[in-house]
Amino acid sequence: MQGGAGRKILVAMSGGVDSSVAALLLREAGHEIAGATMLLGVHRPGDAPGRFTDESAADAQRVCDQLGIPHRTFDFADLMENRVIARFIREYQSGRTPNPCVDCNRHLKFGALFAKARSLGFDCLATGHYARIVKRQSRWALMRPKDESKDQTYFLYPIPAGDLPSILFPLGALTKTEVRGMARRAALQTALREDSQDLCFVTAGNYRQLFEDRRLPVVPGEIVNPAGQVLGRHRGIVSYTIGQRSGLGISAKTPLYVLGFDPAKNRVVVGKREELRSSGCIAGDLNMLADRFPEDVEAKIRYRKRPVRCRVIREGDRMKVVFEQAQEAVTPGQSVVFYAADEVLGGGVIEEVIR
Repeated sequence: MQGGAGRKILVAMSGGVDSSVAALLLREAGHEIAGATMLLGVHRPGDAPGRFTDESAADAQRVCDQLGIPHRTFDFADLMENRVIARFIREYQSGRTPNPCVDCNRHLKFGALFAKARSLGFDCLATGHYARIVKRQSRWALMRPKDESKDQTYFLYPIPAGDLPSILFPLGALTKTEVRGMARRAALQTALREDSQDLCFVTAGNYRQLFEDRRLPVVPGEIVNPAGQVLGRHRGIVSYTIGQRSGLGISAKTPLYVLGFDPAKNRVVVGKREELRSSGCIAGDLNMLADRFPEDVEAKIRYRKRPVRCRVIREGDRMKVVFEQAQEAVTPGQSVVFYAADEVLGGGVIEEVIR
């Protein structure tokens, strides 16, 4: 679908500057647009569900009023709880480090909201993500944006390939500086709003507090080396991530890092930095955006990690990834996303680490 004016487009609006400018650009291009904000309740113990997106919805409404377009809200609180937050908790309890932003894109933005847009007769769903969708010969491809520092394609790989023609990323050819400039010139009230940094449902700023607020068990246990020797005590495995060095509360002749977890014994395993290195990983829960992989493929194992060249081998419904250079802190639960130059080929969730 993509090109052409006069389409009916639903714009996902969070109340931030990026989605506001996305709506502005599409309106100026002559499309029939409406804004939509997802209400994603967060449950607090002993209290009614709080709507942490109420303020965002109000900001989005004000922008829509400025632009002269309708605004809708959709209550996806139960979906957020069941498909994103509950999985986040289960993964941490099992010693894995989940990526809830990937799950939110998979199940909410490009799942439920996309389906809602189509059911209401909209041609496309647009968001303020920094990414591009282009047509390459006979297929559509997800591409990195112009502003490399804002590249969000790592979180977008779960989008089904067949839905790409009906999704728009109006900011893909812009830098963040250009976007803020457009917002200021249009006098949008979100022009100076700061970018959100934390997970929207971790209101206290740390994962441990989320468990405590929900009265979920956070049980202290042993910190051990790979041989099983006890070196100290931990505050609960949900308080640690693979590759973590600070905050372990133990002294040693050489720096120690979190290597992994033994949930059955409630243990945190630590070791030397060289023990963090992995030659590859096994990924499942795959979503492929390209039918064939070129010979030169790169893999990104975390959002802030640089891509590394790799060899990819399909093994049934899983993917074996062999890195050209060993990588540190490859983490089960995180995603591995495959690239060829600027194109996203697909990705999956890391299930096993190859030492």
